[in-house]
Amino acid sequence: MLSLLILTGCTTTFAQRTANFTEEQMQQNTSYDDIVTSGIDNSVLDQRDHLGDTTPSSPSEGPIWWKPQPELTWHWQLQGDLQQYDVDVYDIDLEDTSSDTILQIHLQGKKVICYFSAGSYEEWRSDSDQFPESVLGNTLDGWPDERWLDVRSEVVKDIMLSRLDLAQSKGCDGVEPDNVDGYMNNTGLSLTAADQLDYNRWLATQAHQRGLAIGLKNDLDQIDDLVSSFDFAVNEQCFEYDECELLLPFIKQDKAVFGVEYELSASQFCQQANEYGFSWLEMDYDLDGARIGC
Repeated sequence: MLSLLILTGCTTTFAQRTANFTEEQMQQNTSYDDIVTSGIDNSVLDQRDHLGDTTPSSPSEGPIWWKPQPELTWHWQLQGDLQQYDVDVYDIDLEDTSSDTILQIHLQGKKVICYFSAGSYEEWRSDSDQFPESVLGNTLDGWPDERWLDVRSEVVKDIMLSRLDLAQSKGCDGVEPDNVDGYMNNTGLSLTAADQLDYNRWLATQAHQRGLAIGLKNDLDQIDDLVSSFDFAVNEQCFEYDECELLLPFIKQDKAVFGVEYELSASQFCQQANEYGFSWLEMDYDLDGARIGC
């Protein structure tokens, strides 16, 4: 499991720091980041430039969010005890990860991407009873306990807003909404490419309004239309299927491209991944912590 590290110069806990904030400060929109960074050694904070942070020059500029740049190292894990690696970014499950775990990752000077499915119903999720049958489509190939969602539905959008609010409240730096390419699949919902573009852009806008970076998961055919709305990309198996060049628009805009191969060994793709500026891993389909990074 991820150990709870105490960094030099961090003399108070998150709970103690938040308890010291007055009601007036909270009403002035004191950020999670302000609370977390109070009392932390500057050597940890100095890593922010490396990770692609930006800082607003004035509050009037509106929300500011993390903008990950190419060649960051990362770890992707969606189940099992969280493994520790010397990386810049963790990508972990939104619902299953506690705010305390996210805080401890931040105290190590790392960033956190929080995963959730924005395009499929997962029967084991705590909010699964909020999805009416009318918004559920066909079962996903290979995933018998998941069904496609009608992303045109306001009910679906309201649930996704709650998930984004959860990501914000837990202190996630960014989000990875999965299954945002339903229009290319047999959903049983007659989704169009235009429906998908509208929904994906809506997700990006809502994430940014909450100060969250957002990644485009797969959906390769719509990258040219969406690259300016998203902050990074997450892809599975582009080397196996010879699709990686489709992700280069993100690199050209100085945005990170994170990815994984399940069927290829690292020796088969790492050289090319590094030349592209991608952040790539060899992993098992279970995404339970074992990995080889390029």
